[in-house]
Amino acid sequence: MIKLSDYVIQCIAKQGVKHVFILPGGGAMYLNDSLGNIPDIEFVCNLHEQASAIAAEAYAKVTNNLGVALVTTGPGGTNAVTGVAGAWLDSTPCLFISGQVKRADLKGDSGVRQLGVQEVDIVSIVKSITKYAVIITEPNTIRYHIEKAIYLAKSGRPGPVWIDIPLDVQAAMIEPETQEGFSAQEIEYHFDITQLSEKLHQLIELLNESERPVIVVGNGVRLASAQAEFLELINYLGIPVLKTWLGLDLIADDHPLCFGKPGSMAPRGANFTLQNSDLLLSIGARLDMAMTGYAHDKLARAAKKIIVDIDLAEINKMKTTIHLPICADAKYFLQELLKQKEKIQHKDLSCWLGYCQKWKHKYPVVLPEYWNQTEGVSAYVFSQVLAEELTGQDVIVSGSSGNAIETFLLVFAVKAGQRIFHTRGLGSMGFGLPASIGACLASGLKRTICVDGDGGFQMNIQELETAKRLNLPIKFFVFNNQGFASIRNSQQKYFSRLVGADTTSGLSLPDILNVASAYGLATTQISTSINLREQIREILNSNDLMLCEVIVPKNEVRAPSLSSLKKEDGTMVSKPLEDMWPFLDREEFISNMIVSPLLE
Repeated sequence: MIKLSDYVIQCIAKQGVKHVFILPGGGAMYLNDSLGNIPDIEFVCNLHEQASAIAAEAYAKVTNNLGVALVTTGPGGTNAVTGVAGAWLDSTPCLFISGQVKRADLKGDSGVRQLGVQEVDIVSIVKSITKYAVIITEPNTIRYHIEKAIYLAKSGRPGPVWIDIPLDVQAAMIEPETQEGFSAQEIEYHFDITQLSEKLHQLIELLNESERPVIVVGNGVRLASAQAEFLELINYLGIPVLKTWLGLDLIADDHPLCFGKPGSMAPRGANFTLQNSDLLLSIGARLDMAMTGYAHDKLARAAKKIIVDIDLAEINKMKTTIHLPICADAKYFLQELLKQKEKIQHKDLSCWLGYCQKWKHKYPVVLPEYWNQTEGVSAYVFSQVLAEELTGQDVIVSGSSGNAIETFLLVFAVKAGQRIFHTRGLGSMGFGLPASIGACLASGLKRTICVDGDGGFQMNIQELETAKRLNLPIKFFVFNNQGFASIRNSQQKYFSRLVGADTTSGLSLPDILNVASAYGLATTQISTSINLREQIREILNSNDLMLCEVIVPKNEVRAPSLSSLKKEDGTMVSKPLEDMWPFLDREEFISNMIVSPLLE
């Protein structure tokens, strides 16, 4: 016999999970006690359940294994929902476990809103953002449900799962070996081998006909643990590669076949490469609107489009012709294609590669004039120098929005061996700080770099205490642009007035250096590009947990970016990805187009 709560924690340990993120509460007291008494897992106490959930999400992103958070009933569960939603949208395998009031206190179908103390029906709340959510009302079903939850979290298209366990169920004594287990045969992921073989034949024909092919690689390749197969394929084919923002570290930026990250905020060269292609092979990329733009019909419009995705719905959502949809796991697809690689002709792509290289070098993101910024240091310049000073062993976490995403990741050149990620789908402010804690622990205490904005960083500021308590090797770089810069820019653009964006419109933020000092961190500030490299190097070489405030221009322009054009009749037209703001001289723009340009 074993206590049910002990069994649950043992199941987690068997998955190779070394850390579980918690905020203890009475509704989960047996689970908390069991977690504290197992030698194979270290529990990490956060100071807010949202931080626990985000740390678990980041832990999973780094290990490519299960991230786990344990919370109590009521507000413990509801506080964690943001992290669950982030894991859902980014396909991150996480297990969330909550305590619940004892079974006798559950409201059931009584019609009342609440019966037990702090009772909340958390399962109903999270059902739409989890692959599986269940309350355990019978102790003899725990083996089935936890095995099923873990399987679903890690298989197919990964994602979060939630198990809610009432207090008396946690304390129940059980015999797991006599309980019914879960069989994966209940949930089969079908990949029709015959159909895939036929589609591979068509794909090879299309590749052999193509003169300007391009591959877009996304996070699905990492989730499938297929990075090695992907690199083997592209090195064999010699085809230009573009990467999504969740797939930034799948190929280093200095790889001769890497030509950047296309999208609505992107290097011009990456978008010229994508839009001038005659064949687009997307592998494990969900092709969200931030990458494709808002007009699917203008995406790589001269290209035959092949999309490989494990989720058929992601393929079907595209509002353009998909010439060859392939619903398959990225690893399986790559393995099968590699078996037939000799059938792919080695064509002379030197002319096409020459175009791609020309665009990459002709249109850098960091322009010379950015170095002459007199109001602080340009976020573009800072991001470039920081990227140059980091090593291939570093873990990099960016914040949620604004400069910490759009500028930092736009500029950042990834080195082989680095792990870099953010919250792509949800983009929640408050992500950077707890995510850096989860990432650092998951990496085995590698040096971890967190770049965030002064607004988003405040939303989980309490986690500075967690980082200090654990003495983690994290360097926090916080951009100070005097408020919510993204909101300010949007409000100025559309309304010519501000509401809650900075000190002139009802918002104020505390002195981040004083706050960090109060938590016991070493602090410093960068306010100029003079000796910038030396300042960054000194921070990186320090053994201290440190926060550096980076003074950046209040309203630095974010470019290149996709823009819309207002026609004479007042209607808005979305420009194609290749035609980015600030708009190039029309003669220069046309000279970069192999396909017919769209000139509205």
